[in-house]
Amino acid sequence: MSLRYALLALLRVGPLSGYELQKQFSMSVGHVWHAPDSQIYPELRKMEAENLIEGEEQPRGQRATRRVYHVTEAGDRAFLEWMQTPLEYARVRDPAHLRAAYLEAASPETARAFFRRHTEQWEAELAQWEGELHRIAQVDNPMLVRRLAVTDPADRERTIAFKRFTYEGLVDRAHAEIAWARRGLELIDSLESEGGAGPVPNGPEPSAARA
Repeated sequence: MSLRYALLALLRVGPLSGYELQKQFSMSVGHVWHAPDSQIYPELRKMEAENLIEGEEQPRGQRATRRVYHVTEAGDRAFLEWMQTPLEYARVRDPAHLRAAYLEAASPETARAFFRRHTEQWEAELAQWEGELHRIAQVDNPMLVRRLAVTDPADRERTIAFKRFTYEGLVDRAHAEIAWARRGLELIDSLESEGGAGPVPNGPEPSAARA
């Protein structure tokens, strides 16, 4: 359900076509709530059916049209009610940490490759989020510029501050994941030096172990 509130957050700034909405989504809330086009467009249809948004056909060029979405009063109320509702946290589903829990079944090189790939992934995320922090500081993120244009001047600094705070948290998370992966590499080296980093052999356990 969080996807629809992310879409409402964008549309509350002003009307957008489906294409514009998808583009703005990828440059803003998509950093904290990933959703492909295959999820966004069906959700827009559901929201329109539930009167949370209203679609309007507008001409595009001489023959084509585009559908532009507006937030309805019901959609605005739904978003504000969602903001006042305590957040329900989902149980953790983390494939990387699940894999790490069973790396004794992998060779040392496979385990090293896993941690190196994890580091590369989070270094890329870190670079992206630090870039967003720079854009927030410069106030040149397109979605932030649109939002500030319709924000009361008295609330402009609050708006910027919460966006900055969000990305600072993402940067902290990336640093933590990178540090965790580096500790994983150190753990492999330590286990190898002790002679205990090999994979678990296949086949039945020895009879003594079964006993």
